[in-house]
Amino acid sequence: MVTANNKIEIRDLSVSYGTQTALDRVSLDVRENEILAVIGPANAGKTTLLNCLNRMTDFNPDAKVSGTIRIDGEDISRIRDASRLRSRIGMVFPLPVGLPMSIYDNVAFAPRMAGMRAKGELDEIVERCLQQAAVWDEVKDRLDHLGTQLSGGQQQRLTIARALSLQPEILCLDEFSIAVDPVTTMKIEEVIKTLKQNMTIILVTNLVLQAKRLGDRTALFLGGKLVEVDTNEVIFSRQTADMRTYQYVQGVFG
Repeated sequence: MVTANNKIEIRDLSVSYGTQTALDRVSLDVRENEILAVIGPANAGKTTLLNCLNRMTDFNPDAKVSGTIRIDGEDISRIRDASRLRSRIGMVFPLPVGLPMSIYDNVAFAPRMAGMRAKGELDEIVERCLQQAAVWDEVKDRLDHLGTQLSGGQQQRLTIARALSLQPEILCLDEFSIAVDPVTTMKIEEVIKTLKQNMTIILVTNLVLQAKRLGDRTALFLGGKLVEVDTNEVIFSRQTADMRTYQYVQGVFG
């Protein structure tokens, strides 16, 4: 039974690719309208966790997944049409991925694929999403220009706008700032704080201070295992239950 304020419930989730274990019996809850930051070194299982949420692992024939993920109490493995699940979860990857089409069409692409054709509705969606991604003022006079001609930071915000176009309930961000400058990173962070009002956000980041700035709670993963998850007040203090958490956030290893 889903707890009232939990959006996602993960129980005993294990994932392997051939002989390599990516996640090992992970159990974790993600709450409604929170930002859960996920930290840990390379190969900790962070990206695999995100891929499991919208069943991207279905596309990998080597992936073996066990355990349960429930969103709003529904076991996602029993959803027959995975596209329905994916429309509920916006994904933003580390590198900006602008589609080779206009700025307008980048944002309108998913709604059109979902069957929307009315130009007025599409215009509204494009403006709203570009506004939400804090890039509207920079591109509103050139919506017919190629999205791939934007700067890296603008392309990453365009990617966020595209992820918002179907009004997802969950937004997953995988090291979104890895390829953008510090000023743009701060702009996107402000966007993320605002978006939390309307959706649940999972932020995978290799920047401990970013997790501290944005997360309501933070989870540490090491070697495919969940070490600890707690409020930021606990995780970024000596109150941590596991000394490895304190050592990681202090930069002793990573």
